[in-house]
Amino acid sequence: MQQRVKEWGAFWRFLLQRFWADDGLNNAAALTYTTLFAVVPMMTVTFAMLSAIPAFQGTGEQIQSFIFRNFVPSAGELVQEYLGNFTNQARQLTWIGVAVLAVTAFWMLVTVEKTFNGIWRVRQPRRGVSSFLLYWAILSLGPILLGAGFATSTYIASLSLISGPDALAGAKTLLGFMPLAFSVAAFTLLYAAVPNTRVRFKHALLGGLFTAVLFEVAKALFGLYVRLFPGYQLIYGAFATFPLFLLWIYLSWLIVLLGAELVCNLGVSRQWRQRELPRVLVMFGILRVFQTRHQSGLKVRLRDIQRQGWQIPEYEWEAVLGFLEQQQLVAPTGNGSWVLCRDLQRYSVSQLLASCPWSLPRVEQLPATLDEPWYPALLEALGQVQEAEAQGFAGDLDNWLRPAQG
Repeated sequence: MQQRVKEWGAFWRFLLQRFWADDGLNNAAALTYTTLFAVVPMMTVTFAMLSAIPAFQGTGEQIQSFIFRNFVPSAGELVQEYLGNFTNQARQLTWIGVAVLAVTAFWMLVTVEKTFNGIWRVRQPRRGVSSFLLYWAILSLGPILLGAGFATSTYIASLSLISGPDALAGAKTLLGFMPLAFSVAAFTLLYAAVPNTRVRFKHALLGGLFTAVLFEVAKALFGLYVRLFPGYQLIYGAFATFPLFLLWIYLSWLIVLLGAELVCNLGVSRQWRQRELPRVLVMFGILRVFQTRHQSGLKVRLRDIQRQGWQIPEYEWEAVLGFLEQQQLVAPTGNGSWVLCRDLQRYSVSQLLASCPWSLPRVEQLPATLDEPWYPALLEALGQVQEAEAQGFAGDLDNWLRPAQG
């Protein structure tokens, strides 16, 4: 039990380090800025899609009230009123204005996908028709599915077995968890669909649950702060609601991005426990797999690397691939596959190491043995380099710093 607690502590430290390395604070700020401009277009598109279906007339306003009541802390009523006025005015726009709003909504989706791809280390974002179809599906089918789910839940809540005098025991308590269930579903779909890579549904569901619970806790704490510390009203006056709303959007994106880091790194939870090998060794191991499969006319994927004993996470695989592609040693063939594209007999080891962005490890930092044919030669070469380095810098520091006598 103690060992498991230590492992979980190490995993969460690793997760926070990844969040910091991925510039989560600045990404959340950028998404907050984008959300501020895109919230009205998104609401307008949602209401327009729902209004096109007679069965969903008036559902948009009910969904808006439900969201602000359950997902936004208190003191957001004024923001809801202003957003409603903005949306009503936006409905009177010409088709050119509607096109501008649609572009703004697309811009937000592009920014979210770009941020998620950065977390998942995806080097090739969606382009062309596939990107357009995904965004259009979110903007068109999303409101319809949301309206259908909301209408169904409203119908269930109106049943006598749920809300009548003969209601089942615990039915009302179960209805109280509906906002949490909606939140889990929304975050799960976000993590599973937005990154341009394969995300296991189990990981997306766990991340959605984590984000939804953390979201509820943050909402409660934020609402408590608003009630107990109203000093912000003395500073901002009638304008006080908007800084609070902006701060809440920023905190929300921080939570969403932290959940994305969790989903991404659940897939590498076994690798981070192992001792990390120097990136140079990983690079040579990957090149060896490329060489072997190239001789058989086969492509290379991450799972092929892992089957050869290199249990590296996807982000490390992407980092090494980026360098090898830059050196024109490998080339993508689509669907996550790569091939060797250069004659290795015409590319020296010294040329590779001179361009390598990772420093050479010390011999004492390396394992004594490694089941790779190139490893003994590497150990010997590193030993010679260290010996030459020690001889070259053998002089004492005083003589090195003393000016030469004329």
